[in-house]
Amino acid sequence: MDLRRLFRRFLPYYKKYKWILMFDLLCASLTTVCDLVFPMIVRHITNTAVNDISLLTVPLIIKMAGLYLGLRLLDAAANFYMQDIGHVMGARMETDMRRDMFAHLQTLSFKFYSDNKIGQLMSRITSDLFDITEFAHHGPEEVFIAGLKLILSFTILSATNLKLTLIVYAVIPFVFVFVKFFNTRMRRVFKEQRVAAGEINAQVEDSLLGIRVVKSFSNEELEKEKFEQGNKKYLSLKKRSYLYMGGFGSTNRFFEGAMYLTVVIAGSIFLMKGEITAGDFTAYLLYVSALFASVRTLIQFTEQFQRGMTGIERFSEIMDTKPDITEKPDAVELRNVKGDIELRNVTFKYSDETEKVLENISITVPAGDTVALVGPSGGGKTTICNLIPRFYDVTGGSVMVDGNDVQDVTLLSLRRAIGVVQQEVYLFSGTVFENIEYGRPGASREEIIEAAKAAGAHEFIMMLPNGYDTYVGERGVKLSGGQKQRISIARVFLKDPPILILDEATSALDNESERLVQQSLEQLAKGRTVLVIAHRLTTVKNADSIIVLTDEGIAESGTHDELLAKDGIYSHMYGMYE
Repeated sequence: MDLRRLFRRFLPYYKKYKWILMFDLLCASLTTVCDLVFPMIVRHITNTAVNDISLLTVPLIIKMAGLYLGLRLLDAAANFYMQDIGHVMGARMETDMRRDMFAHLQTLSFKFYSDNKIGQLMSRITSDLFDITEFAHHGPEEVFIAGLKLILSFTILSATNLKLTLIVYAVIPFVFVFVKFFNTRMRRVFKEQRVAAGEINAQVEDSLLGIRVVKSFSNEELEKEKFEQGNKKYLSLKKRSYLYMGGFGSTNRFFEGAMYLTVVIAGSIFLMKGEITAGDFTAYLLYVSALFASVRTLIQFTEQFQRGMTGIERFSEIMDTKPDITEKPDAVELRNVKGDIELRNVTFKYSDETEKVLENISITVPAGDTVALVGPSGGGKTTICNLIPRFYDVTGGSVMVDGNDVQDVTLLSLRRAIGVVQQEVYLFSGTVFENIEYGRPGASREEIIEAAKAAGAHEFIMMLPNGYDTYVGERGVKLSGGQKQRISIARVFLKDPPILILDEATSALDNESERLVQQSLEQLAKGRTVLVIAHRLTTVKNADSIIVLTDEGIAESGTHDELLAKDGIYSHMYGMYE
């Protein structure tokens, strides 16, 4: 991305803190003035002593010392504000950006998360934004101070000796040519570093979340080797960045030495010719030193600038990603949902490069009925269930709820009307209480206990060390599969949606756990429209309708008895489970 585009993305974050920024720049100007007054004091004392030593009196020295002490006290106060409040401003901007990125990530669809590694996203929302604090604070400050010093130093030095000033300033453009040369390369390698760091995060997350699989296959050494590859790549990028930084710093020091040499040689010649006084020459050296310090600071800031711009660029890449699933401006709220579901000639594929998963599929689920989707893997059963709450949008046709196209209603009202129980249960790191409460944040403890009782979870919860306040561990690792599933069912009970989707909710459980969870699901299904995906056909015998899906579309439909009588695909599948 070009710098103008990045700045347009970043500058609005200063708006909330414009008065802090303005006062910070005022403090920066005060510190700059304090730095530039000292050479004038030295010049005055030196010229006074050279011209007539008797004029260099104690009162004059005390007066000059008092003036400088007062300026230094002002400088200390201004510097404190810059270091404290200025840095806090940068941290707040970083916090605002992280908040906006996280909020934007919440709007992105399943497709985005299918295409991106969670470790990479974590890297962008954490480490990528760390450098923003320093950049947001020091960026305007350093540029302002450097610019002010360059202008004021040039004005003062020109008044002292214009020819010498022009000679010194003629070297500065060459410095910035080399700065640009190294900047381009540093920015590129810094971005590659961020990507490599994200890959390390992703690999660590993948390995640690799958640690039980790693250990069960005794593949610890394999994981170490995989990690070492990413770690070495990151090291090589670090080496490249330090190579550029070393060349950058060395070139800068060479030019700084060349400028000092120029001042000493040219200044000595002007001093010999009487075109400059000893006091003026001394002040000139001090001003040039301040000028060099300013240029050095500005050049050193270049590294910080590149790190900051790299973070902003990666931030912008996420923020510029448009959600696949959006609401229409005139979307209406879905109210008093009965639960009628209809798929009308639905066609779907995940991307332009993939084959169609569904083609011209039509299904009707009357309110209050239970419809089961069965058939071999790859037939589109889970895809159908993902289209109803608009986790994905249809490629063709339409999905209707109570006669409303799901693309015409608000996402919040649509998804509040639908409860999903999946095969792979996700429990958040926290307590049992907090995980059930997730179904309806703010619910009372009594409501949560009632939901747990309805899900058949209350008894085992009370046997846990701290009951409902028991910490379940990351992803619920401290609970069994059946326990996690019943907590997820309690979560849906608490939500109390009129439409229920059961996506192979018992297929990963043992027989005893399946029996208990199946009882909970039957209790949950009462009075609701239910769409069930099942591989164990014994769990859907009582469904009002069973639809057999294959990669060719809907092969059969009817009740359990009707499908057995047809002696077709369903009958054959059921016979395999008998």
